[in-house]
Amino acid sequence: MTQDLELKKNSLIIDARGPRFGAVITTAVLATALATNNLWVIVAQAVVFAIGAFKGPQFTPYAFIYKSIVKPRLKGDAPAEDVRPPQFAQSVGLIFALVAIGGVLSGVNAIFTVAVAFALGAAFLNAAFNFCLGCEIYLLLLRARSK
Repeated sequence: MTQDLELKKNSLIIDARGPRFGAVITTAVLATALATNNLWVIVAQAVVFAIGAFKGPQFTPYAFIYKSIVKPRLKGDAPAEDVRPPQFAQSVGLIFALVAIGGVLSGVNAIFTVAVAFALGAAFLNAAFNFCLGCEIYLLLLRARSK
């Protein structure tokens, strides 16, 4: 029980619907990047991932849209979650985006395609099914570390 209290004290709690909304936009952006093979689209998404990874997903432009336009129209209590798993997921997304950028810059378009497709798959899982793959990996790593 003391460990649970420490976890709550040391962590930031966010509205769990925000990262899912961000995943919807991320899915659209990554699908556009994949369809157009456009470096600048993936660079823009990498910037969003970097903000989410370093400052937290609640500071991304997608979170701003959610907080200012979507959240005021929602009714009921907001489900809460710890910010660390979504922040880790943003870090994983950033890694895939950077690999995709590296693929374009090196001239190996297959690397771009595979990296964007993996990130798109993870974003789609979150957007469509509320299954955050990066969050689950974070929890698995946390469990493995505590053993």
